[in-house]
Amino acid sequence: MPGYKIVSNLGVVRGITVRSRNVFMNIGASLQTLIGGNISIYSELCEKARAEAFDLLVQHADEKGADALIAIRYDANEIMAGVTEVLVYGTAVKLQRT
Repeated sequence: MPGYKIVSNLGVVRGITVRSRNVFMNIGASLQTLIGGNISIYSELCEKARAEAFDLLVQHADEKGADALIAIRYDANEIMAGVTEVLVYGTAVKLQRT
């Protein structure tokens, strides 16, 4: 961050959520595939999962007393059919104005 330097590395922090599709979503998405293009029902589910995981990441960093997060990455894994884990992780740091 311009005007700041990292003075302490507080370690890796993470946020994780596990989401599943429901029957109604699958039906709606199936109908959308007939038209083609973006499957908005699944896009919204993915965005909500990422946002929830990110909020948990920020909460974890805040609990450690972090001023900032660096090197943030997302990962997603299918745990079972229709159930996906979304993980976001990064490094929590303390900053000092230069």
